[in-house]
Amino acid sequence: MAALMQTFRVQAAHRGGACSLMAALSCTRHFDIIGAVPRAGRLHGPAAAARHYSSDPKDDLRVRYLDGEDDGIVVVGINRAKAKNAISKNLVKMMFEAVEDIKKNNKVRSVIFCSLVPGIFCAGADLKERAKMQQSEVGPFVSKARALITELGNLPVPTIAAIDGAALGGGLEMALACDIRIASNTAKMGLVETKLAIIPGAGGTQRLPRVISVSLAKELIFAARVVDGTEACRLGLVSKSVEQNKSGDAAYLQALELAREINPQGPIAVRMAKLAINQGIEVDLSTGLAIEEACYAQLIPTKDRLEGLAAFKEKRRPHFKGE
Repeated sequence: MAALMQTFRVQAAHRGGACSLMAALSCTRHFDIIGAVPRAGRLHGPAAAARHYSSDPKDDLRVRYLDGEDDGIVVVGINRAKAKNAISKNLVKMMFEAVEDIKKNNKVRSVIFCSLVPGIFCAGADLKERAKMQQSEVGPFVSKARALITELGNLPVPTIAAIDGAALGGGLEMALACDIRIASNTAKMGLVETKLAIIPGAGGTQRLPRVISVSLAKELIFAARVVDGTEACRLGLVSKSVEQNKSGDAAYLQALELAREINPQGPIAVRMAKLAINQGIEVDLSTGLAIEEACYAQLIPTKDRLEGLAAFKEKRRPHFKGE
């Protein structure tokens, strides 16, 4: 976790500059952060920076576009320590802006959603903020949070949720909208809304049964049950559970390694594969095969396809440009 925080340390000289952290979501190239994320084997060490939390709402979300060998990987870190990363109006606003920036950037290959707060991924809705809302405000806010999570699911590139702590309610719904979930064995996950006499309102009742079985999803939601990373992996809620490390970022490190596996593959092909899977899984097989054929057809005229063939013939590593 200390190494992960190092990734997001903003240079002091730029903290008061024209491009604030909030503005950085729309002017990423001027968002100066110390150092790129090193290879996994060098993420720990005495040089790792201490955590510094801020009450400034501009720090609620930190977005890092990695460079060097990791160019194309984006790390989105939630940073609301005092609120256990609960989903607030400001966080929803910032995440919408970050998602829009990612959608517009054709160089993005994959996105990791994680937490910069130890022991927590996201505790769900900010109930303290919710209690201060007028009743007329609650519905529109829930609708906007639901729309945000839908937008996460609609990102055209692979998305990975790195769950190193508790992901409850809306926090788990956020993770469910990602393509892949990786958790530490000590992470806690659950859709616990029935404890508050409500139901999951940001896709949980629909996405969880699609990820695990319908009966298991009903059991977890009806009982507001919380499971750890090991049990979540057994149920199929996460694709991998890894033993938590002393830094508290084991799931993040595993997610980063996965993103690095995805990075060298044909970027248009990966996007088309995601589209074919997401669209095809909702229809009958015959229609799904037609969707696959249409997605495949989009790849035939690409320069990347020709590069892949040439690299295979010449027995070298391909250099895909997303063209």
